[in-house]
Amino acid sequence: MITLYTLGSLSPNIRKVTIMLAETALPYTVHVLENTAVTRLPLSFSRINPNATVPAIADPDTGSTLFESGAILYYLAEKSGQLLPTELPVAPR
Repeated sequence: MITLYTLGSLSPNIRKVTIMLAETALPYTVHVLENTAVTRLPLSFSRINPNATVPAIADPDTGSTLFESGAILYYLAEKSGQLLPTELPVAPR
């Protein structure tokens, strides 16, 4: 099951990934990280994203960890076989 790492607030990038997970019906859990002015993201999170930003996902089925919403969206589309074109249009000459 995919784990989605987020913060308490829903940024547009976190929303994109959440919507994609719902649309593809891939099973997932949400792990809300605590980040305040006093504390920083847990050091253990750097194994998932060395940039210490969210969203990030971990997929134990493939051993993949991804960050950056565009990369996550593409990964989820490929994993689910949905929301990607099957053929690319050919430009007329």
